[in-house]
Amino acid sequence: MRRMSKQRTVIFIGVMGILLLCCLGGILVWVGVSRSTTTSTETAVADSRTATLTVAYSPEKAAIIRSLIEQFNAQKLRTPDRQPMQVQLLEMTPEEMVTQVLAGAATFQALTPDSSLWLDQLNQRWAASQAAAEPGTIRPNLVGEAVRYAVTPIVIAAWEETARSLGWPQQPVGWQSLQARAQQDPGFKWSHPSTAHASGLLATLAEFYAGAGVQRGLTAELAQDPKTVEFVAAVEKTVRYYGEAELAVIQRAAKEGPAYLDAFIVSEQLVVAFNTGAFGKPPARLVALYPAEGTLWADHPLALLETPTLTANQRRTFQALREFLARPESQTKILQAGYRPADLSIPLDSPGSPLIPANGVDPLQPQTTLQLPSWDVVAVVQNVWTLTKRKTNVFLVVDTSGSMRGSKLANAQAALRTFLAQIPSDQERVGMVEFNSSVVNIIELDTLARNRPALTAEIDQLVANGNTALLDAVRTAYSRLQRYGDSERINAIVVMTDGRENASQVSLRQLVAEIRDGNQTLPVVIFCVAYGSDADYEVLQALASASNGQVREGTPETIRDLYKVLSSYF
Repeated sequence: MRRMSKQRTVIFIGVMGILLLCCLGGILVWVGVSRSTTTSTETAVADSRTATLTVAYSPEKAAIIRSLIEQFNAQKLRTPDRQPMQVQLLEMTPEEMVTQVLAGAATFQALTPDSSLWLDQLNQRWAASQAAAEPGTIRPNLVGEAVRYAVTPIVIAAWEETARSLGWPQQPVGWQSLQARAQQDPGFKWSHPSTAHASGLLATLAEFYAGAGVQRGLTAELAQDPKTVEFVAAVEKTVRYYGEAELAVIQRAAKEGPAYLDAFIVSEQLVVAFNTGAFGKPPARLVALYPAEGTLWADHPLALLETPTLTANQRRTFQALREFLARPESQTKILQAGYRPADLSIPLDSPGSPLIPANGVDPLQPQTTLQLPSWDVVAVVQNVWTLTKRKTNVFLVVDTSGSMRGSKLANAQAALRTFLAQIPSDQERVGMVEFNSSVVNIIELDTLARNRPALTAEIDQLVANGNTALLDAVRTAYSRLQRYGDSERINAIVVMTDGRENASQVSLRQLVAEIRDGNQTLPVVIFCVAYGSDADYEVLQALASASNGQVREGTPETIRDLYKVLSSYF
């Protein structure tokens, strides 16, 4: 018995020794890992507990959202398991938010675009893709319930002198007012962004409401009614050109003043920001005109993406952020930034509120708020707008000089293909002028229904060599547009060069004089792209200024996106 006890004791001690060595080994391994890099398993464990929430936000509210998030993070909140609740911000356009989420490439867990239109679109497109992958299944929305923490009505911004000439403040101004003024005065310039941008789409929806003669319940049938379409087409026919999101419009207005446009579509908050110096000293005062027929609102939602990788702690951070944005002090700060707070108990005339007539706005307006239609109706409106919008005659002027060899030309070709792809209507007329030492090829203006294959084939065959006859090429395109004399359409030139003019017959002074003289009869707007560091920015600026156009700087990395942006003007 004693021998057995001794044996058991030895075995017990041996087992305990092994266990002790295992524990010590585990401790040593743990200590070693903690001092170096973690394994993938440990990273996964850490990620499953993370409370850091990345929020994508639209650019126009950069100042207020950054300030609010800074205050939120300063609270140093923690989850029940002691993980720090932090919010990181990622600025991007709403369109890019949707694209990244649908592609499975989003690095954010929540988003706050300028309008819930984007959330509706995201849910619809995601549901369609899921239904295609698994027929017969019903999926929950990808975007969770949204909270709105700031709202602002869409308005017609006009310089005060222009606003008074339209009848403000004695009488209301609306879409018919703009149409009548533009018909009476060929020099009157107004614009709104394309329907790819929230402010442009909300303005267009308001036009359809006005044409249908209703304020709620816009249906697909009403949107396609001949009387509605006729009204919208008449208004759109007077648009000078379309364009980018409202932030780009207001920034250009701050830079160029009344010479830019007489009136344009933005949100009320940006009128306040403009008049209070957020974009520099105002060249003149802007006035917010609230469309007499009614308007819609940019509602700035905040929503969580219901994805499998979302952690419980990130959900807690999102909830804490929702509650923080709803606090009276946060809502007051939102008001002070020129937005209207979602908390209706906070008076718009609170101390420090910038929503005052001196800043060009009226807190008692708008008198008529329109109902946001369902997404299927919105899609119909976009399609009908494509048919009713003002059409375009546009020449692409393409540099194939020797300095474009290699990746520059390849990237330029990709950019030109993107431009064509972004113009869905085959009724737009597009031509091309290719130049190097001289004008070497011209594809005459024609509808994309007939011209798209020829343009695509020519773009694919571009070869770089020779010098840079930039001015002769622009003159070729400009003279053709003037000769066509089509005042019903937007007439434009998109010119790109990476070098300096060194081979033209016409001088810059002579060409600028021709443009200014010709634009008195038929306006042609010239958009110039300075491609790379060697491009002659001053020459391009002179051409753009003579035509009320603009110059953009592009690199091989940004040229494709730049041409995508420019396509929104047409």
